[in-house]
Amino acid sequence: MKQNKPVKKFYLVREDVLPEAMKKTLEAKEMIERGKAESVWDAVHRVDLSRSAFYKYRDTVFPFHTIVKERIITLFFHLEDRSGTLSQLLGVVASTGCNVLTIHQTIPLQGRANVTMSLNVTEMYIEMDQMLEKLRELEFVEKVDVLGSGA
Repeated sequence: MKQNKPVKKFYLVREDVLPEAMKKTLEAKEMIERGKAESVWDAVHRVDLSRSAFYKYRDTVFPFHTIVKERIITLFFHLEDRSGTLSQLLGVVASTGCNVLTIHQTIPLQGRANVTMSLNVTEMYIEMDQMLEKLRELEFVEKVDVLGSGA
């Protein structure tokens, strides 16, 4: 029997109420993206942030402009290896109005496979939380994470 997975909600929060570690994580991510830091260690050192704090927040905090402007998200799935799972997953994604841009699937090991998928969500007609919930409800989906957004 499949267990209910916790639903992750998304919020728009003003910068001045964010904890300092989240702000510094955003700074470090920007430095890495723009090539102003050569590594995570270099970026976190420059903004005076621990690496553990960076890794805690890096996949959970994003600049608002990147999500609104680009409308591309990247999702990570941990799936049971069953025939037709990718097809069913793509069916749910298509049913929400998203356009699949890229798919990367690992070779299944020990009955599990990882899939990373980039989606154009410009035409998506439901809320992001609703789409993620639909994906999590699939019997073979063990995990869904939003890795980020970008072009």
